[in-house]
Amino acid sequence: MTLLSPPRSSPLAGRTGRRRPRQGLARLAARAATGLTATGLAASALLAPTSAGAAQAPGDGPFPQRVALPDGFQPEGIAVGRGFAAYFGSRLDGDLYRANLRTGTGRVISQGPGTPSVGLKVDEQNRIFVSGGTAGDVRVVKAGSGEVLAGYQLVDVPADSDAAFINDVVLTDDTAWFTDSENAQLFGLPLDGGDLPDADEVVRLPLGGDWEQAEGLNANGITATPDGKALLVVNSASGGLFRVDPATGDATQVNLGGAELTNGDGMLLEGRRLYVVQNRLNQVAVLRVAAGGRNGTLQRTLTSGQFDVPTTIARLGDRLYLPNARFSTPPTPTTEYWVTRVAVPRG
Repeated sequence: MTLLSPPRSSPLAGRTGRRRPRQGLARLAARAATGLTATGLAASALLAPTSAGAAQAPGDGPFPQRVALPDGFQPEGIAVGRGFAAYFGSRLDGDLYRANLRTGTGRVISQGPGTPSVGLKVDEQNRIFVSGGTAGDVRVVKAGSGEVLAGYQLVDVPADSDAAFINDVVLTDDTAWFTDSENAQLFGLPLDGGDLPDADEVVRLPLGGDWEQAEGLNANGITATPDGKALLVVNSASGGLFRVDPATGDATQVNLGGAELTNGDGMLLEGRRLYVVQNRLNQVAVLRVAAGGRNGTLQRTLTSGQFDVPTTIARLGDRLYLPNARFSTPPTPTTEYWVTRVAVPRG
């Protein structure tokens, strides 16, 4: 497919969302309950390391506790794909890096556009949906070859502006939903039949109801409710978790019994268990949420001495993987970056 991008003088900010992707949300929740959202657990050929852009983890056997990323990479998002493949985006230049979680080796598979790659998800067609951060765009990349299949300019971003921050993404059977951390809105790419949409089909969904935009980054991690009827969005600035109606944008704050998700970032839903990464707190909140997503209880927090501002989370088997953005460390071409592995908690 050719690269799709509306003229920058005509951003898609005027189209409001009235599609109802509830069937797709329900299917996503059902797959989460049965563990099928841990993509690609079937065995396949291992990813062969290459000399260009490759990194090798410490030799602590299969499935190393620490997976090295290229020096200077500045990671943010993670998505687990087929076999043992995990994909990471660079905030520096948008490169996409594929690592073999079994061996710790990997390589850059797609050169970035010079703007960030932030949140990532891989679908059943082995396509990576990439949030473009400050560029205000998203793109879809073939996971095998790194070929860019499509691009969408969601917000017209002037040079040196903080007009948008397209941050995280969740996939349903019929929509890819993206958060915009700078504005009270979500964007949806309709995926009816699995086909990528034309640019004028992209949905803009303003957030209303209980949603209040605060100073700093707001809407961040996004997933579905366990019953698949709505979306869950964490607000990094306020620490609140919100249930969002995908048909209207109406946002209702989830009752967490007083718990706050300060610095909430990437999220992972499995059944009724919700993982929320709290980046600068170097921890992951583990919650049990009601089927409809209106209530939740904080059960525990996960920490690791290997965390250095983790941002997002994915699962492969009985392991959770989190890339460390190291926001507190000045980035240089030789700054080390890595992915931390922790065990899935029991019970």
